[in-house]
Amino acid sequence: MAPPPRVTPFLIYLVFIITLGPLLFGYHLGELNAPQKVITCKVNQLPTGSQYNIFDLPECIPMSDGQWGLVQSIFTIGGLIGALLSGSTATKYGRLFAIKWLTFFLAIGPIAEASAHEMWILALGRLLSGLGAGAATVVCPIYISEVAPKEKRGLFGAFTQVQINLGIFFAQLLGYFLSTNTKWRWILATAGMVAGATFIGLMLAPETPQWLAANNRPRMARGILQRIRGEEVNIREEMDSWELSGEAEEESLLGPPKGPRPHKQHGKSFLDVIRCPRYRRAVIAVTGTMMAQQLCGINAVVMYSVSILGQVMATQAALITVAVSAINVLVTLLASPLADKIGRKPCLLLSISGMGSASAMLAVGLTQGFTVLTIIGLTLFVCSFGVGLGTVPFILPSELVGPEAVGATSSWALAGNWLSTFLVAQFFPLLNDILPEGRVWWIFVALAAFFGAFVVAFVPESKGKANPDEVWGRVAHSSA
Repeated sequence: MAPPPRVTPFLIYLVFIITLGPLLFGYHLGELNAPQKVITCKVNQLPTGSQYNIFDLPECIPMSDGQWGLVQSIFTIGGLIGALLSGSTATKYGRLFAIKWLTFFLAIGPIAEASAHEMWILALGRLLSGLGAGAATVVCPIYISEVAPKEKRGLFGAFTQVQINLGIFFAQLLGYFLSTNTKWRWILATAGMVAGATFIGLMLAPETPQWLAANNRPRMARGILQRIRGEEVNIREEMDSWELSGEAEEESLLGPPKGPRPHKQHGKSFLDVIRCPRYRRAVIAVTGTMMAQQLCGINAVVMYSVSILGQVMATQAALITVAVSAINVLVTLLASPLADKIGRKPCLLLSISGMGSASAMLAVGLTQGFTVLTIIGLTLFVCSFGVGLGTVPFILPSELVGPEAVGATSSWALAGNWLSTFLVAQFFPLLNDILPEGRVWWIFVALAAFFGAFVVAFVPESKGKANPDEVWGRVAHSSA
């Protein structure tokens, strides 16, 4: 039996560069949390007559609560559009092509945000940033899954969520120090700088071998795979798992072509994967886990942790939020090997049950005014999220369907994810005001119970499976 492929420096480089897209997604989620009052002219205004800086930009932008809510939520609308469009683009034109374009939007969005002098420009920047972030959550995990060795797909797939959490932490940290006067503009501009560096780094990144093989370029796929795995590594077994047709398959991969080229594998559209029973079960499984990621309440904590903690300890809420974000990064990093050790499904169930328990703690702690129980519940919440729901949903699309359908399946899943994010962002503060103090968290307890049952019933175990046919117990066949 051949030894598992080793992790090469080039593979680590690819994972790092590609996951900068998800890092910026997390960054944009958290960038407006701390500086809200500064941006909207509630605090730290300069005296009349000195409200403009050397760039002739206003110190702040007066906004009502409704206008601020629009600026916040329009990011999720952009994310939804980006998620819907990017899957078909990645399937038709390639993963790398889609990643370069989403990086472009991630670069120009922050430019508009940081230079905004009116509310609508800030909103436009958030919309463009959302387009790029939404596409990143679809395409970047696909790329990682297709370049990572089968035995370490869960580990490297987890780095998508590690980078998202790191982006949230980075935004909260900068917000803690720069939420004064015009310094808030540097918080927004930083995301554009990271996107610019990402675009430069992508110049050394190749297309994924799996996409090339599925699109009639098997010899190029072989060369890139050999480069990623290392020159001395035997890649024959991995190539055998690729779905290619035609008698010339082996010759095209391992030597000069002597016969007809294999047929191109046609990509499946957004509607194709729903119509076809072969893919429908996977779409349901992946979309359900992606919705669970948000509806179990993580963004209620990410977006509103300062106000949540402010109910029991107003003076230290912002600092504790930064600390909780740091814990989230650490736990997700430490838990990243779990999906490959105990399986995808156990990680999901462990995560959902932990978040449900943490929601119950928050409900009791906030209702009864138990500060310690509230902090423990908040910490358990983010730790449980990092164990499974934060990482596994990004791994599943490339394991449950073939490369011809992974883009469309991911678009369905991330559309559900972004819609769920929008619902939590919009309705959590409303429900928190309407219901007695802390009672809103019982809703998340009920949602955790529902999604736990969903995972048991609809999500298959894909750990260690070479292809989707093994996952679903089908007889493998070549796609026309």
